[in-house]
Amino acid sequence: MTLPVLTIGNKNYSSWSMRPWLALHWAGIAFTEEMVTLGEVGARPTATLRAASPSGLVPVLALPSGTPIHDSLAIAQWAAEVAPDAGLWPQERIARARTWSAVAEMHSGFAALRRNLPMNLRRRTGPRTWDEATRADIARIFALWDELKGAINPHGPWLNGARAGIVDAFFAPVATRLRTYAVPLTPVAEAWSETLFTDRAFAAWDAAAACETAVIAGTDAA
Repeated sequence: MTLPVLTIGNKNYSSWSMRPWLALHWAGIAFTEEMVTLGEVGARPTATLRAASPSGLVPVLALPSGTPIHDSLAIAQWAAEVAPDAGLWPQERIARARTWSAVAEMHSGFAALRRNLPMNLRRRTGPRTWDEATRADIARIFALWDELKGAINPHGPWLNGARAGIVDAFFAPVATRLRTYAVPLTPVAEAWSETLFTDRAFAAWDAAAACETAVIAGTDAA
């Protein structure tokens, strides 16, 4: 049986790759993966990546038919439709709509956090003083998590509720950034991060990232 192929970037650095990789695992969808080693931000895509992805970016999922699905959210949504029983979105309509909103906000926003806390799973730093825009991004993320774990999806340890879902996959790289840069957590953020970090799929990604040797110097110096 031919399986979908997920092309990803370095597991240590590629936040966009982590998201659909987790969603596919949590949905129970079998796939194979191929890694393209990424260079410095702004570097031109390699010929290998151009051949795999219409956008020249990771991630991209090649279906057995040859159809490519690029962009993390598109791949995650494909997984939700292929495996509806996996519960990648909440069942309750309002909870699902609010969870969509949180994922959309993560997908398009938080520029200061992305810029100043680049994903780097192998790295650990001491606490820092962040600029106003970064502090605002962190505060907004904590507020979103409090909201999701409060009135929206209160049943279970995940932001999605009782089971890990797309919203958890989309905020997973943020949890690693907060860990890397020693950002103090709220009680909700700490509990959810512990749930994520002890999850089998996440732990497999984390362990693989720790074994990588490729270095993006600009990210390591941030």
